[in-house]
Amino acid sequence: MNQSSVFSLTSPGVSRRRLLSFGALALLGCRRVAASSAERIVSAGAAVTETLFALGAGSRVVGVDSSSAQRSEGARITEVGYVRQLSAEGVLSLSPTLLLASHEAGPPATLARLRESGVTVVVLPEARTRPSAIERVRLIGAATARVPEATQLIARMNRALDAAHPVRGARRRVLFVYARGAGTLNVAGTQTAADAMLSLAGAANAVTDYEGYRPLTAEALVRAQPDVLLFTERGLQSVGGVEGAARLPGVALCNAGRTRAVIAMDDALLLSFGPRIGEAVDGLARLIERSPTSVT
Repeated sequence: MNQSSVFSLTSPGVSRRRLLSFGALALLGCRRVAASSAERIVSAGAAVTETLFALGAGSRVVGVDSSSAQRSEGARITEVGYVRQLSAEGVLSLSPTLLLASHEAGPPATLARLRESGVTVVVLPEARTRPSAIERVRLIGAATARVPEATQLIARMNRALDAAHPVRGARRRVLFVYARGAGTLNVAGTQTAADAMLSLAGAANAVTDYEGYRPLTAEALVRAQPDVLLFTERGLQSVGGVEGAARLPGVALCNAGRTRAVIAMDDALLLSFGPRIGEAVDGLARLIERSPTSVT
């Protein structure tokens, strides 16, 4: 096994310098963080940050990625870059003890440098189902020594999910469009967070013939014939709102375009499968139910 650089481990009454393997470093780091009330956390990923605050660990968060800025409950916390392009220098400047990151965090070289510098790096698995969302909260609770708080949060999440009402009536076909301006439009197929959220809300993904995301084309829209177009709020704004969405190629030729059935949800609420997953499922179902079904 490759050896890491020298790591200083300091705890009450103990000061040691050891040459540690990456595996041993991670184990010692986790024990050190769990035992410390002075941990300094950098959080990367909106759902991770939201969970930390929901667990009452927000006061220990010293840095967040750009996607988490709105999830830190108004606290003024230093940003360390986009979750996929974290800055090692930015993270290290905050003297963190722990980086808690979503599955998409990177680049790998940054994570490796942080580990070599003595930061405990915990990359959490992707969550896009109810069980995996619950498990991620459990893992974050364990990593921050907040297991009782995590247990309580999980109970609240389960209650909210049990109370969420799926779409009533005929199952409507919904097409999720990931937009970052009219020039960057992709459609969610199966095995995506959007597909999983639509299923939880009792709706049908209008695209089932491929996995992941593919560029939006007029031909794809006509073939899918969605009843509803779903965007994130920022995505819909980036294409010019409902009027702009109606002008996208192929929209006028599908059911959703003819009825102007275009809806949008907060980006992180819709796709992150975070602590508010029950609210997300219930909210999405209500938006779909209220969207037009005929031309007025």
